[in-house]
Amino acid sequence: MADTCDILISGGGVAGLTAAAAFGSAGFHVICVDPAPPVTDRDAVGADLRTTAILQPGRALMQEAGLWDQLAPFAMPLQVMRIVDAGGPDGAARVIRDFDAADISDQPFGWNLPNWLLRREMASRLKDLGTVDFRPGTGTRTLTTRIDAARVGLTDGTQVRARLVVAADGRGSPMRAAAGIGTRTTRYGQTAIVFAVTHPIAHQNVSTEIHRTGGPFTLVPLPDHNGQPSSAVVWMEDGRRARSLMDMDVPSFEAAMTDRSTGLLGPLSLVTPRQAWPIIAQRADRLTAQRLALMAEAAHVIPPIGAQGLNMSLADLQSLLDLARAAPAELGGAAMLDRYARSRQRDIHLRVSGVDLLNRTSMLPFQPLKDLRAKGIAALHDAAPVRRALMQLGLGMK
Repeated sequence: MADTCDILISGGGVAGLTAAAAFGSAGFHVICVDPAPPVTDRDAVGADLRTTAILQPGRALMQEAGLWDQLAPFAMPLQVMRIVDAGGPDGAARVIRDFDAADISDQPFGWNLPNWLLRREMASRLKDLGTVDFRPGTGTRTLTTRIDAARVGLTDGTQVRARLVVAADGRGSPMRAAAGIGTRTTRYGQTAIVFAVTHPIAHQNVSTEIHRTGGPFTLVPLPDHNGQPSSAVVWMEDGRRARSLMDMDVPSFEAAMTDRSTGLLGPLSLVTPRQAWPIIAQRADRLTAQRLALMAEAAHVIPPIGAQGLNMSLADLQSLLDLARAAPAELGGAAMLDRYARSRQRDIHLRVSGVDLLNRTSMLPFQPLKDLRAKGIAALHDAAPVRRALMQLGLGMK
């Protein structure tokens, strides 16, 4: 006999755990599964060393899900987004422009948290929710749908019957594949190297994105580490160059990353292992199938630029949650899923296209084009109405 629930969530990453907490807090009976237990210690093998910036709209959803009070003590505010062009012949910072959240809001743009810590606090929240059954170590395998429900086969040999299946199971989503939904993928030949550093100059809650070639080098504020200012780094490079960086000994790598940062925060010291992640853009051909909704990286993948990744995922979740609460009797039905797809298609298209353009611009190899990029950064910032509009767009403000 199959277990039954309102919503089965396939995927226990940050997006899937947030979805479980949000739907569970709203009173829905949720089963959330993931083939790998969450790694919740930074120094443990397999820990995800990436960080996530939760923007203003995302924080509101985290509050609804009962998560924010647990996350707030660890969250580092992002008050200023600094864009630097270092594409001149000498590689020095030649254009620096600050986009300050105070221009459009009395709140920071967002709050930065390590992914391993997000999973720790989210898993803790799920233990306190009687409406959520979290099953780490179990994945989804098969999907059979009918007009009234879906039946999902799990990797432990059991089955679950659910009114709605939410695929939050990543870019290789097994539920998307089981539903026969294809994807369109763009490969940039880039790799993102992620790690954390300390530095002698305080970051002052400024997230800094430095453009030269190969992709942006981004320093995102973290709490102090062993009494020193600390930042998370996402260094996007051509795949071949990234492999050579991953192979460097620590002193050579520290010299290379300090040079790539243009020394804005002083000499950088590596305090975590390095991890490499391939960079792609990907969109599912459609967001729904019978009794199935795709969200997060099952629906869309973008390069890590502008803190858009998780926040697009949270927008997916907010739409699903609003629709489910507005008409609980229609949960997982065709009308609800049609409304979900319509509500998200335009925003996803615009953000995937926009980040694709920004990434290609950051990769420019030719000096005249890099010079044009530098002038564009200055022009966009220095026109105040344009600057404010760009910041509002990035936050997802209506």
